[in-house]
Formats: sequence, structure tokens, C-alpha cells
Amino acid sequence: MVFKVLVVDDSTFYRRRVREILNEDRELEVVGEARNGQEAIDKIMELSPDVVTMDVEMPVLDGISAVKAIMDKKPLPILMFSSLTHDGAQATLDALEAGAIDFLPKKFEDIADDRREASLQLRTKVRLIARRGRGIQRPSMASLRPTPSTSAGATKPKFFRSSSLLAGRSDATPQPTVSKVIASGKKYRCLAIGASTGGPVALQQVLTKIPEHFSVPIFLVQHMPGTFTKAFAQRLNTHCKFPVKEAEHGDIVKPGCAYLAPGGKQMLVEGKGHTVKIVIADANPADKISYKPSVDLTFESLLPVYGGDVLGLILTGMGADGKEGCRKLKDKGATIWAQDKATCVVYGMPQAVASANIAEKNIPIGDIADCILTEMTPR
Repeated sequence: MVFKVLVVDDSTFYRRRVREILNEDRELEVVGEARNGQEAIDKIMELSPDVVTMDVEMPVLDGISAVKAIMDKKPLPILMFSSLTHDGAQATLDALEAGAIDFLPKKFEDIADDRREASLQLRTKVRLIARRGRGIQRPSMASLRPTPSTSAGATKPKFFRSSSLLAGRSDATPQPTVSKVIASGKKYRCLAIGASTGGPVALQQVLTKIPEHFSVPIFLVQHMPGTFTKAFAQRLNTHCKFPVKEAEHGDIVKPGCAYLAPGGKQMLVEGKGHTVKIVIADANPADKISYKPSVDLTFESLLPVYGGDVLGLILTGMGADGKEGCRKLKDKGATIWAQDKATCVVYGMPQAVASANIAEKNIPIGDIADCILTEMTPR
């Protein structure tokens, strides 16, 4: 199957470059270009593309306004291009809130050091979000209402399946999905959540349903550039009932506070006596770890501090980051859950832990918060 792509940018040079890169993929065909958001809306109605790449800053109608109009008139997957600045981060989060699926840095050197690798990442991301399906209205960051359980007869949206590239295997047996849990009675000392593509929306859906005075600290690892994590933490802090902050080196961990790993760094947790601290470290090239921050590294650092008294969650995302960290936590008695296949933007990271039988439950995103509260609320 060939997916039709519309490229939207006010720069003729940039549109041409993106067209050339995407057309190198046999599964992608650029069927049109637009110079601004209004042209994009018109071309979408005319050409019915499967996926759109969209610049944030454009004349006539900017990318954020265009995303809102597209999701209202003819919803389809949209990938944003953004500058790696504070203002660019805020605008990109606004675009995700409006309904865009994901984003990439506009400068190719910010995607990867090697230009060929950057081009490959662009083609891969466009292809994957195109597979998600056309004309699907997904929950946005602005949609904070509880999601009806998919097991109660509600119509489930169609999301694409992952490939072996995403999760390390393609023959995984579909995992059963549950919308409710029965409290195990286990005592927990922290909640840890890892996510990637689609994670900003998924995290907000979960965290905004958690009440004030939550009994344990929350550690969040979202694959995101360094200039974005501070803005994302500030946005979560505004919407959530408990404090959320971008983690800083030396932070004393407090119950009922969420700590977001800073992009481009690694967040580790260390404990001495009754004091637990955050350690922010530069990524070590010798470790050959692709993700900065890495879910695996953060989750593994929890072991000496909390042992098995951890509830670990893996949400939507490409790749398999978090699989080994979850495996080690589970070996010590931790509880591991994964977002279910149907509600993932990309079923890669959750599939990795589910197919390896590390995840004990697979839960729709709209039900995860209720399940957390059921499991972690003292009886």
C-alpha cells in the first residue's frame, strides 16, 4: 500500500527537500504541497492525503490553527515540524493539544548527526503515523474528560499495528485487554511511567485524572528534546492537581510530586536512608543508548531504592525502550502494566513488554488512571 502525503511549509526549498526524502520510500508518495495552513485545508479536501507534514509557523493560517481546522473538518494524522526553542516547544505542544500526532525538529541536524539517518527517521515516522489510519479523531491533550471504557460496548477507533522494527518481533500473540483491575493489596512506594510517540497526549490523559495528595512520587520518562521537556512539565503542572516539574540534579523526591526526565539527559534515582534524590547525568556515548532520556536507565535505577515496590507503566511509543528496565523491576516483584494495542498511537514499547510477558495487564489509555487509583489506594 502506498500512503499519500501532503507537505505543508511556506519555504519552497524545504517543501522540495521533504518531498525528495519521502518519495525515496516505496510506501510514501507526496501528492501535493501547500504554502500555508489555508492552502493545506483546501488541498486536503481536494487530494484526501493519508498523512500531512506541517510547519508550525506559516503566513495566512499558522500550523496550530490549521491543525484545529483539519481535525474539525477531516481528521487525519499530522506530523509537525518545529524549531527547538522555548517558543517552538510551546507552539508544538499547542499543535499536539489541537490534535497533531507527533513532531520532529525542523532542522535535520537536530534529528540526527548523520543526514542519511535523519532522512530515514523522517520517512519512518511519516510511514508509521500514516498506517494509523485516515479520518480518525483521537483524544487530544485538551480532552480531559474520562474516556468511556472500550469494553462497555463503545466503538473502538482503528489504530495501526506495529512492525517488527518497532518492538523486536512481528509474531506476538495479541494480549487481552482489561478496563478494570481488582486491587492486589500490594504496597507501593513509587509510580514510574515511560512513553514516546503519542506520549504527551497519553500522559496528560492519565495524570490529569490523578487526585491531589497522591501518596507516592511519580517518575516520568518521555522521549523528547531538551528544549521541550521544561515546557511540557510546565503544561502538565498547570493541568494536574499535584506538582509536576522537570527534574533537576539534587531534587529531593517527595510523595505526590511528579518528576519529568529532562530531554538530552538521563534521570536516575538514588536513595540513602530515608532521603531519595534525583541524579541528572549526561548521556555516556560508551553506553550506546539511543534514548536520552532512557526509560530503561531510569527504571533500573529504581531497583536499589524501591526494590519491587514499584508500579511501572509503558505507554505508546516506537521501539522497545523500557522492556529491560521493566523486566528487572518485575524480577524484584514490581507490577508492570502496558497501554493496550487499540489505544496506542504506536504499539511498539507496550508491545515489547506485553509480548515478552512482562506486562501483567494491558489497559486502554482512558482506563489507566482509574486502574492506578484502584491498585494504589490503601484499603
